[in-house]
Amino acid sequence: MLRSSSEDETMALGARLAAKGYPGMFVALYGGLGAGKTVFARGFAREMGIGELTSPTFTIVCEHEGLLHFDAYRLTGAAELHDIGFLDYLARGRRILMEWPENVEDALPDERIDVYLEGSGDAERLIRMIPHGERAAQLIREALA
Repeated sequence: MLRSSSEDETMALGARLAAKGYPGMFVALYGGLGAGKTVFARGFAREMGIGELTSPTFTIVCEHEGLLHFDAYRLTGAAELHDIGFLDYLARGRRILMEWPENVEDALPDERIDVYLEGSGDAERLIRMIPHGERAAQLIREALA
């Protein structure tokens, strides 16, 4: 369990994961409203050289150079995600960040990193990273070393 006492620390953790990342990696960001999912994603994106990142709640996916940022908040299941061409997005080999993945759990790839953020407001965040697959486990080990 990791702790973050500021947005800067949460962003830095996202950046550390991106620094060790690879094309095609998938990161599922779990947490309630205000838990820091988008803050984590901003740090990840900045490490990749992407200037500004906003949550794609109304567009579902925002495409950036080398990164796809999904927000499944408004989706009610995997079928809706597949309707927008999710398998085609996966096949592109870009890094993918997805907020609200619990809404489309059946569509998530087997190889991924689940990041759980707990807390809101000015409170300290508790952050857990759970790997699915050996490559994901190795990435987390390297990012947190």
